[in-house]
Amino acid sequence: MALAEIKFGTSGWRAILADGFTHANVRRAVAGIARVVVQKKPQGARVIVGRDPRYMGETFVDIAAQVLATHGVTPLVVAEAAPTPAISFAITSLKADGAINFTASHNPAEYNGLKFNSSDGAPSLPEITKAIEAEVLKADKEGALAAAASKPGREQIDIRSDYLSRLKEIVNLDDIKKSGIRIVFDPLWGAGRGYSDTLLRDAGIPVATVHDVRDVLFGGHAPEPEGHLLDAAKAKMRETGASLVIATDGDADRFGVMDADGTFLQPNYVIALLFDYLVETRGWKNGVAKSVATTNMVNALADHHNVELHETPVGFKYIGELIKQDKIAIGGEESAGLSIRHHVPEKDGIIAGLLCCEMVAARKKSLGEQLHDLFVKVGSFYPLRENFRLTPEVKSKFTTKLTSDPRDFAGKKVSSVVRTDGLKLILDDGSWVCYRLSGTEPVVRAYTEARSQDDSARLSAAAREWVFKD
Repeated sequence: MALAEIKFGTSGWRAILADGFTHANVRRAVAGIARVVVQKKPQGARVIVGRDPRYMGETFVDIAAQVLATHGVTPLVVAEAAPTPAISFAITSLKADGAINFTASHNPAEYNGLKFNSSDGAPSLPEITKAIEAEVLKADKEGALAAAASKPGREQIDIRSDYLSRLKEIVNLDDIKKSGIRIVFDPLWGAGRGYSDTLLRDAGIPVATVHDVRDVLFGGHAPEPEGHLLDAAKAKMRETGASLVIATDGDADRFGVMDADGTFLQPNYVIALLFDYLVETRGWKNGVAKSVATTNMVNALADHHNVELHETPVGFKYIGELIKQDKIAIGGEESAGLSIRHHVPEKDGIIAGLLCCEMVAARKKSLGEQLHDLFVKVGSFYPLRENFRLTPEVKSKFTTKLTSDPRDFAGKKVSSVVRTDGLKLILDDGSWVCYRLSGTEPVVRAYTEARSQDDSARLSAAAREWVFKD
């Protein structure tokens, strides 16, 4: 029987429970990680092992600890479900040699996944994940895993208090408290439970929490902090008179924010608002980063503030590298991931939400009012992301089409072609379209951005037509 392929994507290896994500395959993946760690540090290596609250998470942590120990690596086991950014922070604070994190992030409950963060706390770069994949294949050919240790050594650690202490240093909790605003927090049954709300509550800030229990089915839908999944938080906001909702996904590395009137702010806008706010309040002008698929409002703000712009491929590991080098004040992706200067080189949905609370408190304006001010400052931007499913025939033709260099699109001239990740066509009026094929399913992601809502609708229609026309 052929062994399942273990392939690391932009955020680790993910598969469906009891299908690809099995005890045996987890052992193979962890053994590959252990081999890579030992090659770098033959003696005394320590690796953190954590998880989100998904089904069987404790079992996978136990398996990983056993496999690490057989390879001479000491597992530092996080007893409770923990956010990805807290695990990232713990790597550097404990001087560990990396972390294995069992999480499928915002994917539905039938999935689980494994992420490996390097000793710097950042998501592993492609050279590391390729080395892990190679070690898995090498072990498969050898036909056996390392023998089980007779007394596997492990240490149990608590990472919550140190991470919360770090957040207190970053977020101006006094300003939030003095403003008198109320907040609703929705962890969506995920690993963020007991983090954002505890920090706010301990500072004397009124906060109400919804979905504050463990539910391995996440309420019957994906634990994704998007507007249509935040009805309970919206109801609680109206009940308590809160000024905003902050939410996190299954492992709390992604954020969702809802304004006082119930409007969900898409992540593109939150990234732009926080970039502007950090320049204004911290004076950080060392740079800003965004993925190629993220709003060009960030580009316009970079020009406005005279800040260097870095445009990266999709995958937070590239932004994490810039944070480590202190080249940026903030970096973000339209898929609701961001982090900031002097913080973890990993997506952090908790810090994103807390900084939004600070921004509303300090500016004494709703998020919608602040976005309007931003439109006045640098112009209006209307970004959109759509997924189109492809038949094998259409995918084959479209894959060839992605290598072309169109001279016009949607009735406008193409002023430049960007191939940082996928195909991005920038049009002569400043609008753009970007296509990226999924590596795991027959889907193409189409990102568009125009300068008016009417133009956005037309550009979206043209983006779809270009996918399916011969």
